[in-house]
Amino acid sequence: MNEDIFHLGIKAIIRNPEGRILLLKTNPAELKGYEGEPYWDIPGGRIQKGSNVAETLKREVKEETGIREIKSFEPFSMVMSNIRIPTKESSVGLILSSYICIVEKVGEIKLSNEHTNFDWFVPKEAAKLLEIKYPA
Repeated sequence: MNEDIFHLGIKAIIRNPEGRILLLKTNPAELKGYEGEPYWDIPGGRIQKGSNVAETLKREVKEETGIREIKSFEPFSMVMSNIRIPTKESSVGLILSSYICIVEKVGEIKLSNEHTNFDWFVPKEAAKLLEIKYPA
């Protein structure tokens, strides 16, 4: 058998009332096995046993940004990442499922140790900055 195993990552494309997208600058010291330069990313993480998409989005957004309320979300895209996650035996692939998340109230952004900076970008600029991790 030559089947591959994948984890499912849920990513939040957070759009504020002005239509800007929230991006977070990664902290390479917190990325297992990554030795490159920091890059811009969107909040997210892998689904845990017993969780669903909505719970994962809410949990990861709260942990990584401090934003507590997502007004609505809808599927945007799904891609097979070039990222491999090390396991005891070998590694697993990563499929990223992205959702457009609308938030009404954005107070102070409180970053986790996974990120060093944040900013809000117009969609075209955000897409350009995300090309490093999500190549077209």
